[in-house]
Amino acid sequence: MGAPRIHIVDLDGARTGELTNFEVIQQIASGLLIPAELGGGIRDIAAVEKVLKAGIDRVILGTAAVENPTLVQDACRNFRESVIVGVDALHGKVATRGWRQGTELNAVDFARSMIKLGVRRFIYTDINRDGTLTEPNFAEIAGMIDNLRIPIIASGGISSLQHLKMLKKLGAEGAIVGKALYTGDLNLKQAINELDHA
Repeated sequence: MGAPRIHIVDLDGARTGELTNFEVIQQIASGLLIPAELGGGIRDIAAVEKVLKAGIDRVILGTAAVENPTLVQDACRNFRESVIVGVDALHGKVATRGWRQGTELNAVDFARSMIKLGVRRFIYTDINRDGTLTEPNFAEIAGMIDNLRIPIIASGGISSLQHLKMLKKLGAEGAIVGKALYTGDLNLKQAINELDHA
């Protein structure tokens, strides 16, 4: 339908801390003609190398970025543009371990500390909005974009073409759409066509 990239999350991996669905991920990556990014359960440099060798274009570090900043630094040094840090936030505070564990880390401050380690791109997910089909947390996303001045991909609550247009207007580099595709709330082909010509 024209998607420029596929976003994959190993939910089991996010909870267990290790790549749980690697064979399926490998099959998806080898069957795609477009790049794919993967998050969930990538907690050491060996896992980063493993998924990149399997054909994944970008790895997303979330919990590992919070708990092991040295990994982020090493990954950025070795793989540069292939590293994204996922900022999963609840009321502006970062959450880890498949969203089950809260922290007192402010999302913007945390992202700033990651930029110092070489991170060049973030995915921002508002946990309260994810999977709800309500709307993205535009205020928080705008805050991330304005404060960081670095590519931000928005995630969580996106369910309409209007939401995507608003995110583009705010300056988001991209958006991750999941549930809205499964429910049919968003026509991906139409959305991409309209956004390309907006």
